Formats: sequence, structure tokens, C-alpha cells
Amino acid sequence: MKSVILYLIFGVLTTLVNIFAYWLAAHVLGLGVTASVIIAWILAVLFAYFTNRKWVFISNANNSREILRELGAFFACRIFTGVLDVLLMYIFVTLLNFNDLLIKALSNIAIIILNYLGSKFLIFK
Repeated sequence: MKSVILYLIFGVLTTLVNIFAYWLAAHVLGLGVTASVIIAWILAVLFAYFTNRKWVFISNANNSREILRELGAFFACRIFTGVLDVLLMYIFVTLLNFNDLLIKALSNIAIIILNYLGSKFLIFK
């Protein structure tokens, strides 16, 4: 239960990192939307990786090879769930005309659960 609570706390902080990094890139540095989204996503995933590694799942990886494997798996999981989010939105909103906010909320719940399970059982096992 402790890891779930910490995961949710660091999830909120990761969201704040994402929003702040986007704002900084787009509004302070004057980068385009796409570049700003990509930069914000990378920084947020890195923040999530290090906080999950240290405080949520307490990784035992201690050499560069193990850490790089973890980091690669973490990014792969986040890319997979990001693509899944886009796919779910496309199918249920664009093709089937469901309410976008409802589907986005349900999609985010599924993605949070998948990211947690992937981190707990595959990445930081």
C-alpha cells in the first residue's frame, strides 16, 4: 500500500514537472508546441524514473548496465502506454464519438495502472 501512495504522490509531482517544463520550453524559450511537448515528456519521464527508482520501488540496480536496462524498460513502458492512450482516444472519441473527457479520464486510469504494474513487476522487480 505504501508504494501505491508514493506512486500517486510522485505521479502528481511528475505531472507538475511536465506542465512546468512545457511552459518553460514554450513560453520562456519560445520553442514550438511539438518540441515543447517532447522536451516536457522526456523530463517528466526522467523525473518519474528517478523518483520511482529511489522512493517508490527502491531499485537494487547498482551498476551502469542494470541502471540503463531499467531506464530503457521504463521509457519503453511509458512509450507503450502513451501510444495506447492515443489509440484509445482515436478509437473511442474519433471513430465511435464517445465523450472525449470521459474517455480521457478512463484512459488515464488504465495507463496509471499499467505504468504501476509495469514498474512493479517488470522494471523494478
